[in-house]
Amino acid sequence: MAARISPESDPLSPSRAHVRSTIASAVLPPEDLRELRVVHKALADVNRLRIVRRLALAEATVTELVAQVGLSQPLVSWHIGRLRAAGLVTTRRTGRETFCRLLPEAFEAFADRQAEVLGLTSGPASPERAAS
Repeated sequence: MAARISPESDPLSPSRAHVRSTIASAVLPPEDLRELRVVHKALADVNRLRIVRRLALAEATVTELVAQVGLSQPLVSWHIGRLRAAGLVTTRRTGRETFCRLLPEAFEAFADRQAEVLGLTSGPASPERAAS
């Protein structure tokens, strides 16, 4: 015969499930934080960070990125697509080459928005950025 689990120790009891649901709804990101989540997800991959670090130096073609980061062309293109979707990179085609460029202003806006959400600034832009 199986031992009975008391409601207090049952992890699936309605009272505990309700508490977990309430906590989860309090910490899940509201819709206005979507852009932060998109950027965080884009930067959460080590290969995309390597591409970003390379593009921070100068614009590069996909072919150059393939040689410099050691990934296949389809994989580099896929990662560039994720970075573009997050608004961190722009691309332009010239002939058969695709040139990729980092958008520093997107990183600044992301940093400002993140600081605002975390309560680290009093407004939409930090004082240092507002002065410049």
